[in-house]
Amino acid sequence: MLCPMIVRPADLRALATVTHALIAACGLVFLLGPASGLDPGYGTGDALMVAGTEYFRRWGVVPAELFSGSGRALLTPLTALFVHGSWLHLLGNMLFLHVFGTMTEERMGRARFLGFYVTTGCLALAAYAGANASSTQTLVGASGAVSAVLGAFLCLFPRVRVTSLLPFLFFVPLRFPAWIVLLFWFALQWVAAQRAGSGPGVAYLAHLVGFSLGFCYAWVRFRRTTRVRRPATATEGDSQP
Repeated sequence: MLCPMIVRPADLRALATVTHALIAACGLVFLLGPASGLDPGYGTGDALMVAGTEYFRRWGVVPAELFSGSGRALLTPLTALFVHGSWLHLLGNMLFLHVFGTMTEERMGRARFLGFYVTTGCLALAAYAGANASSTQTLVGASGAVSAVLGAFLCLFPRVRVTSLLPFLFFVPLRFPAWIVLLFWFALQWVAAQRAGSGPGVAYLAHLVGFSLGFCYAWVRFRRTTRVRRPATATEGDSQP
């Protein structure tokens, strides 16, 4: 569990309209869905659990159905990007998107960043589904897209200073270059992916694919431009996306 945060000028935070819109959209979808537990229309107890299962199957990616040719199923990698299974799932993804998305959006531009986010997110979910084609477990969340943002950030801003809170060091705030923090995060995902089973849980493969796609896109698109250095300290963080 890493807790990174980057201090940015207020004007830069205000300009990140796509990042903020994505966060707002994911938050709104979650609040209106059964996982939030705030809508009494979904019922309580067993009724709420049944409603949640049906909701996730409708809007999430079911690998066994994705490549069936159904038009509805083909749209689920897009809809799944805005659906989250719990408060922790939502807050973790949105915190990482807020921290690393602002500067990435500034560098890419709004329209390109939006296209990048949606495309890499859908590809990450599709890659996971392809690797688990017989699975009937539902996959939801923006993790693949957020991981792509982390990969792009690593390529674009490798030397930005990030302050991280590490549980095994008693949450003492330590400052590291972004390349150390993000490569450490990637290594954690890799190790976790080797141990993960095919049942319910975190889709670490989607994280790895998203991160790799984000890094490769940023390298190809921006490799001829000077990488930006920002003497920023970091501050926010959370569980992994």
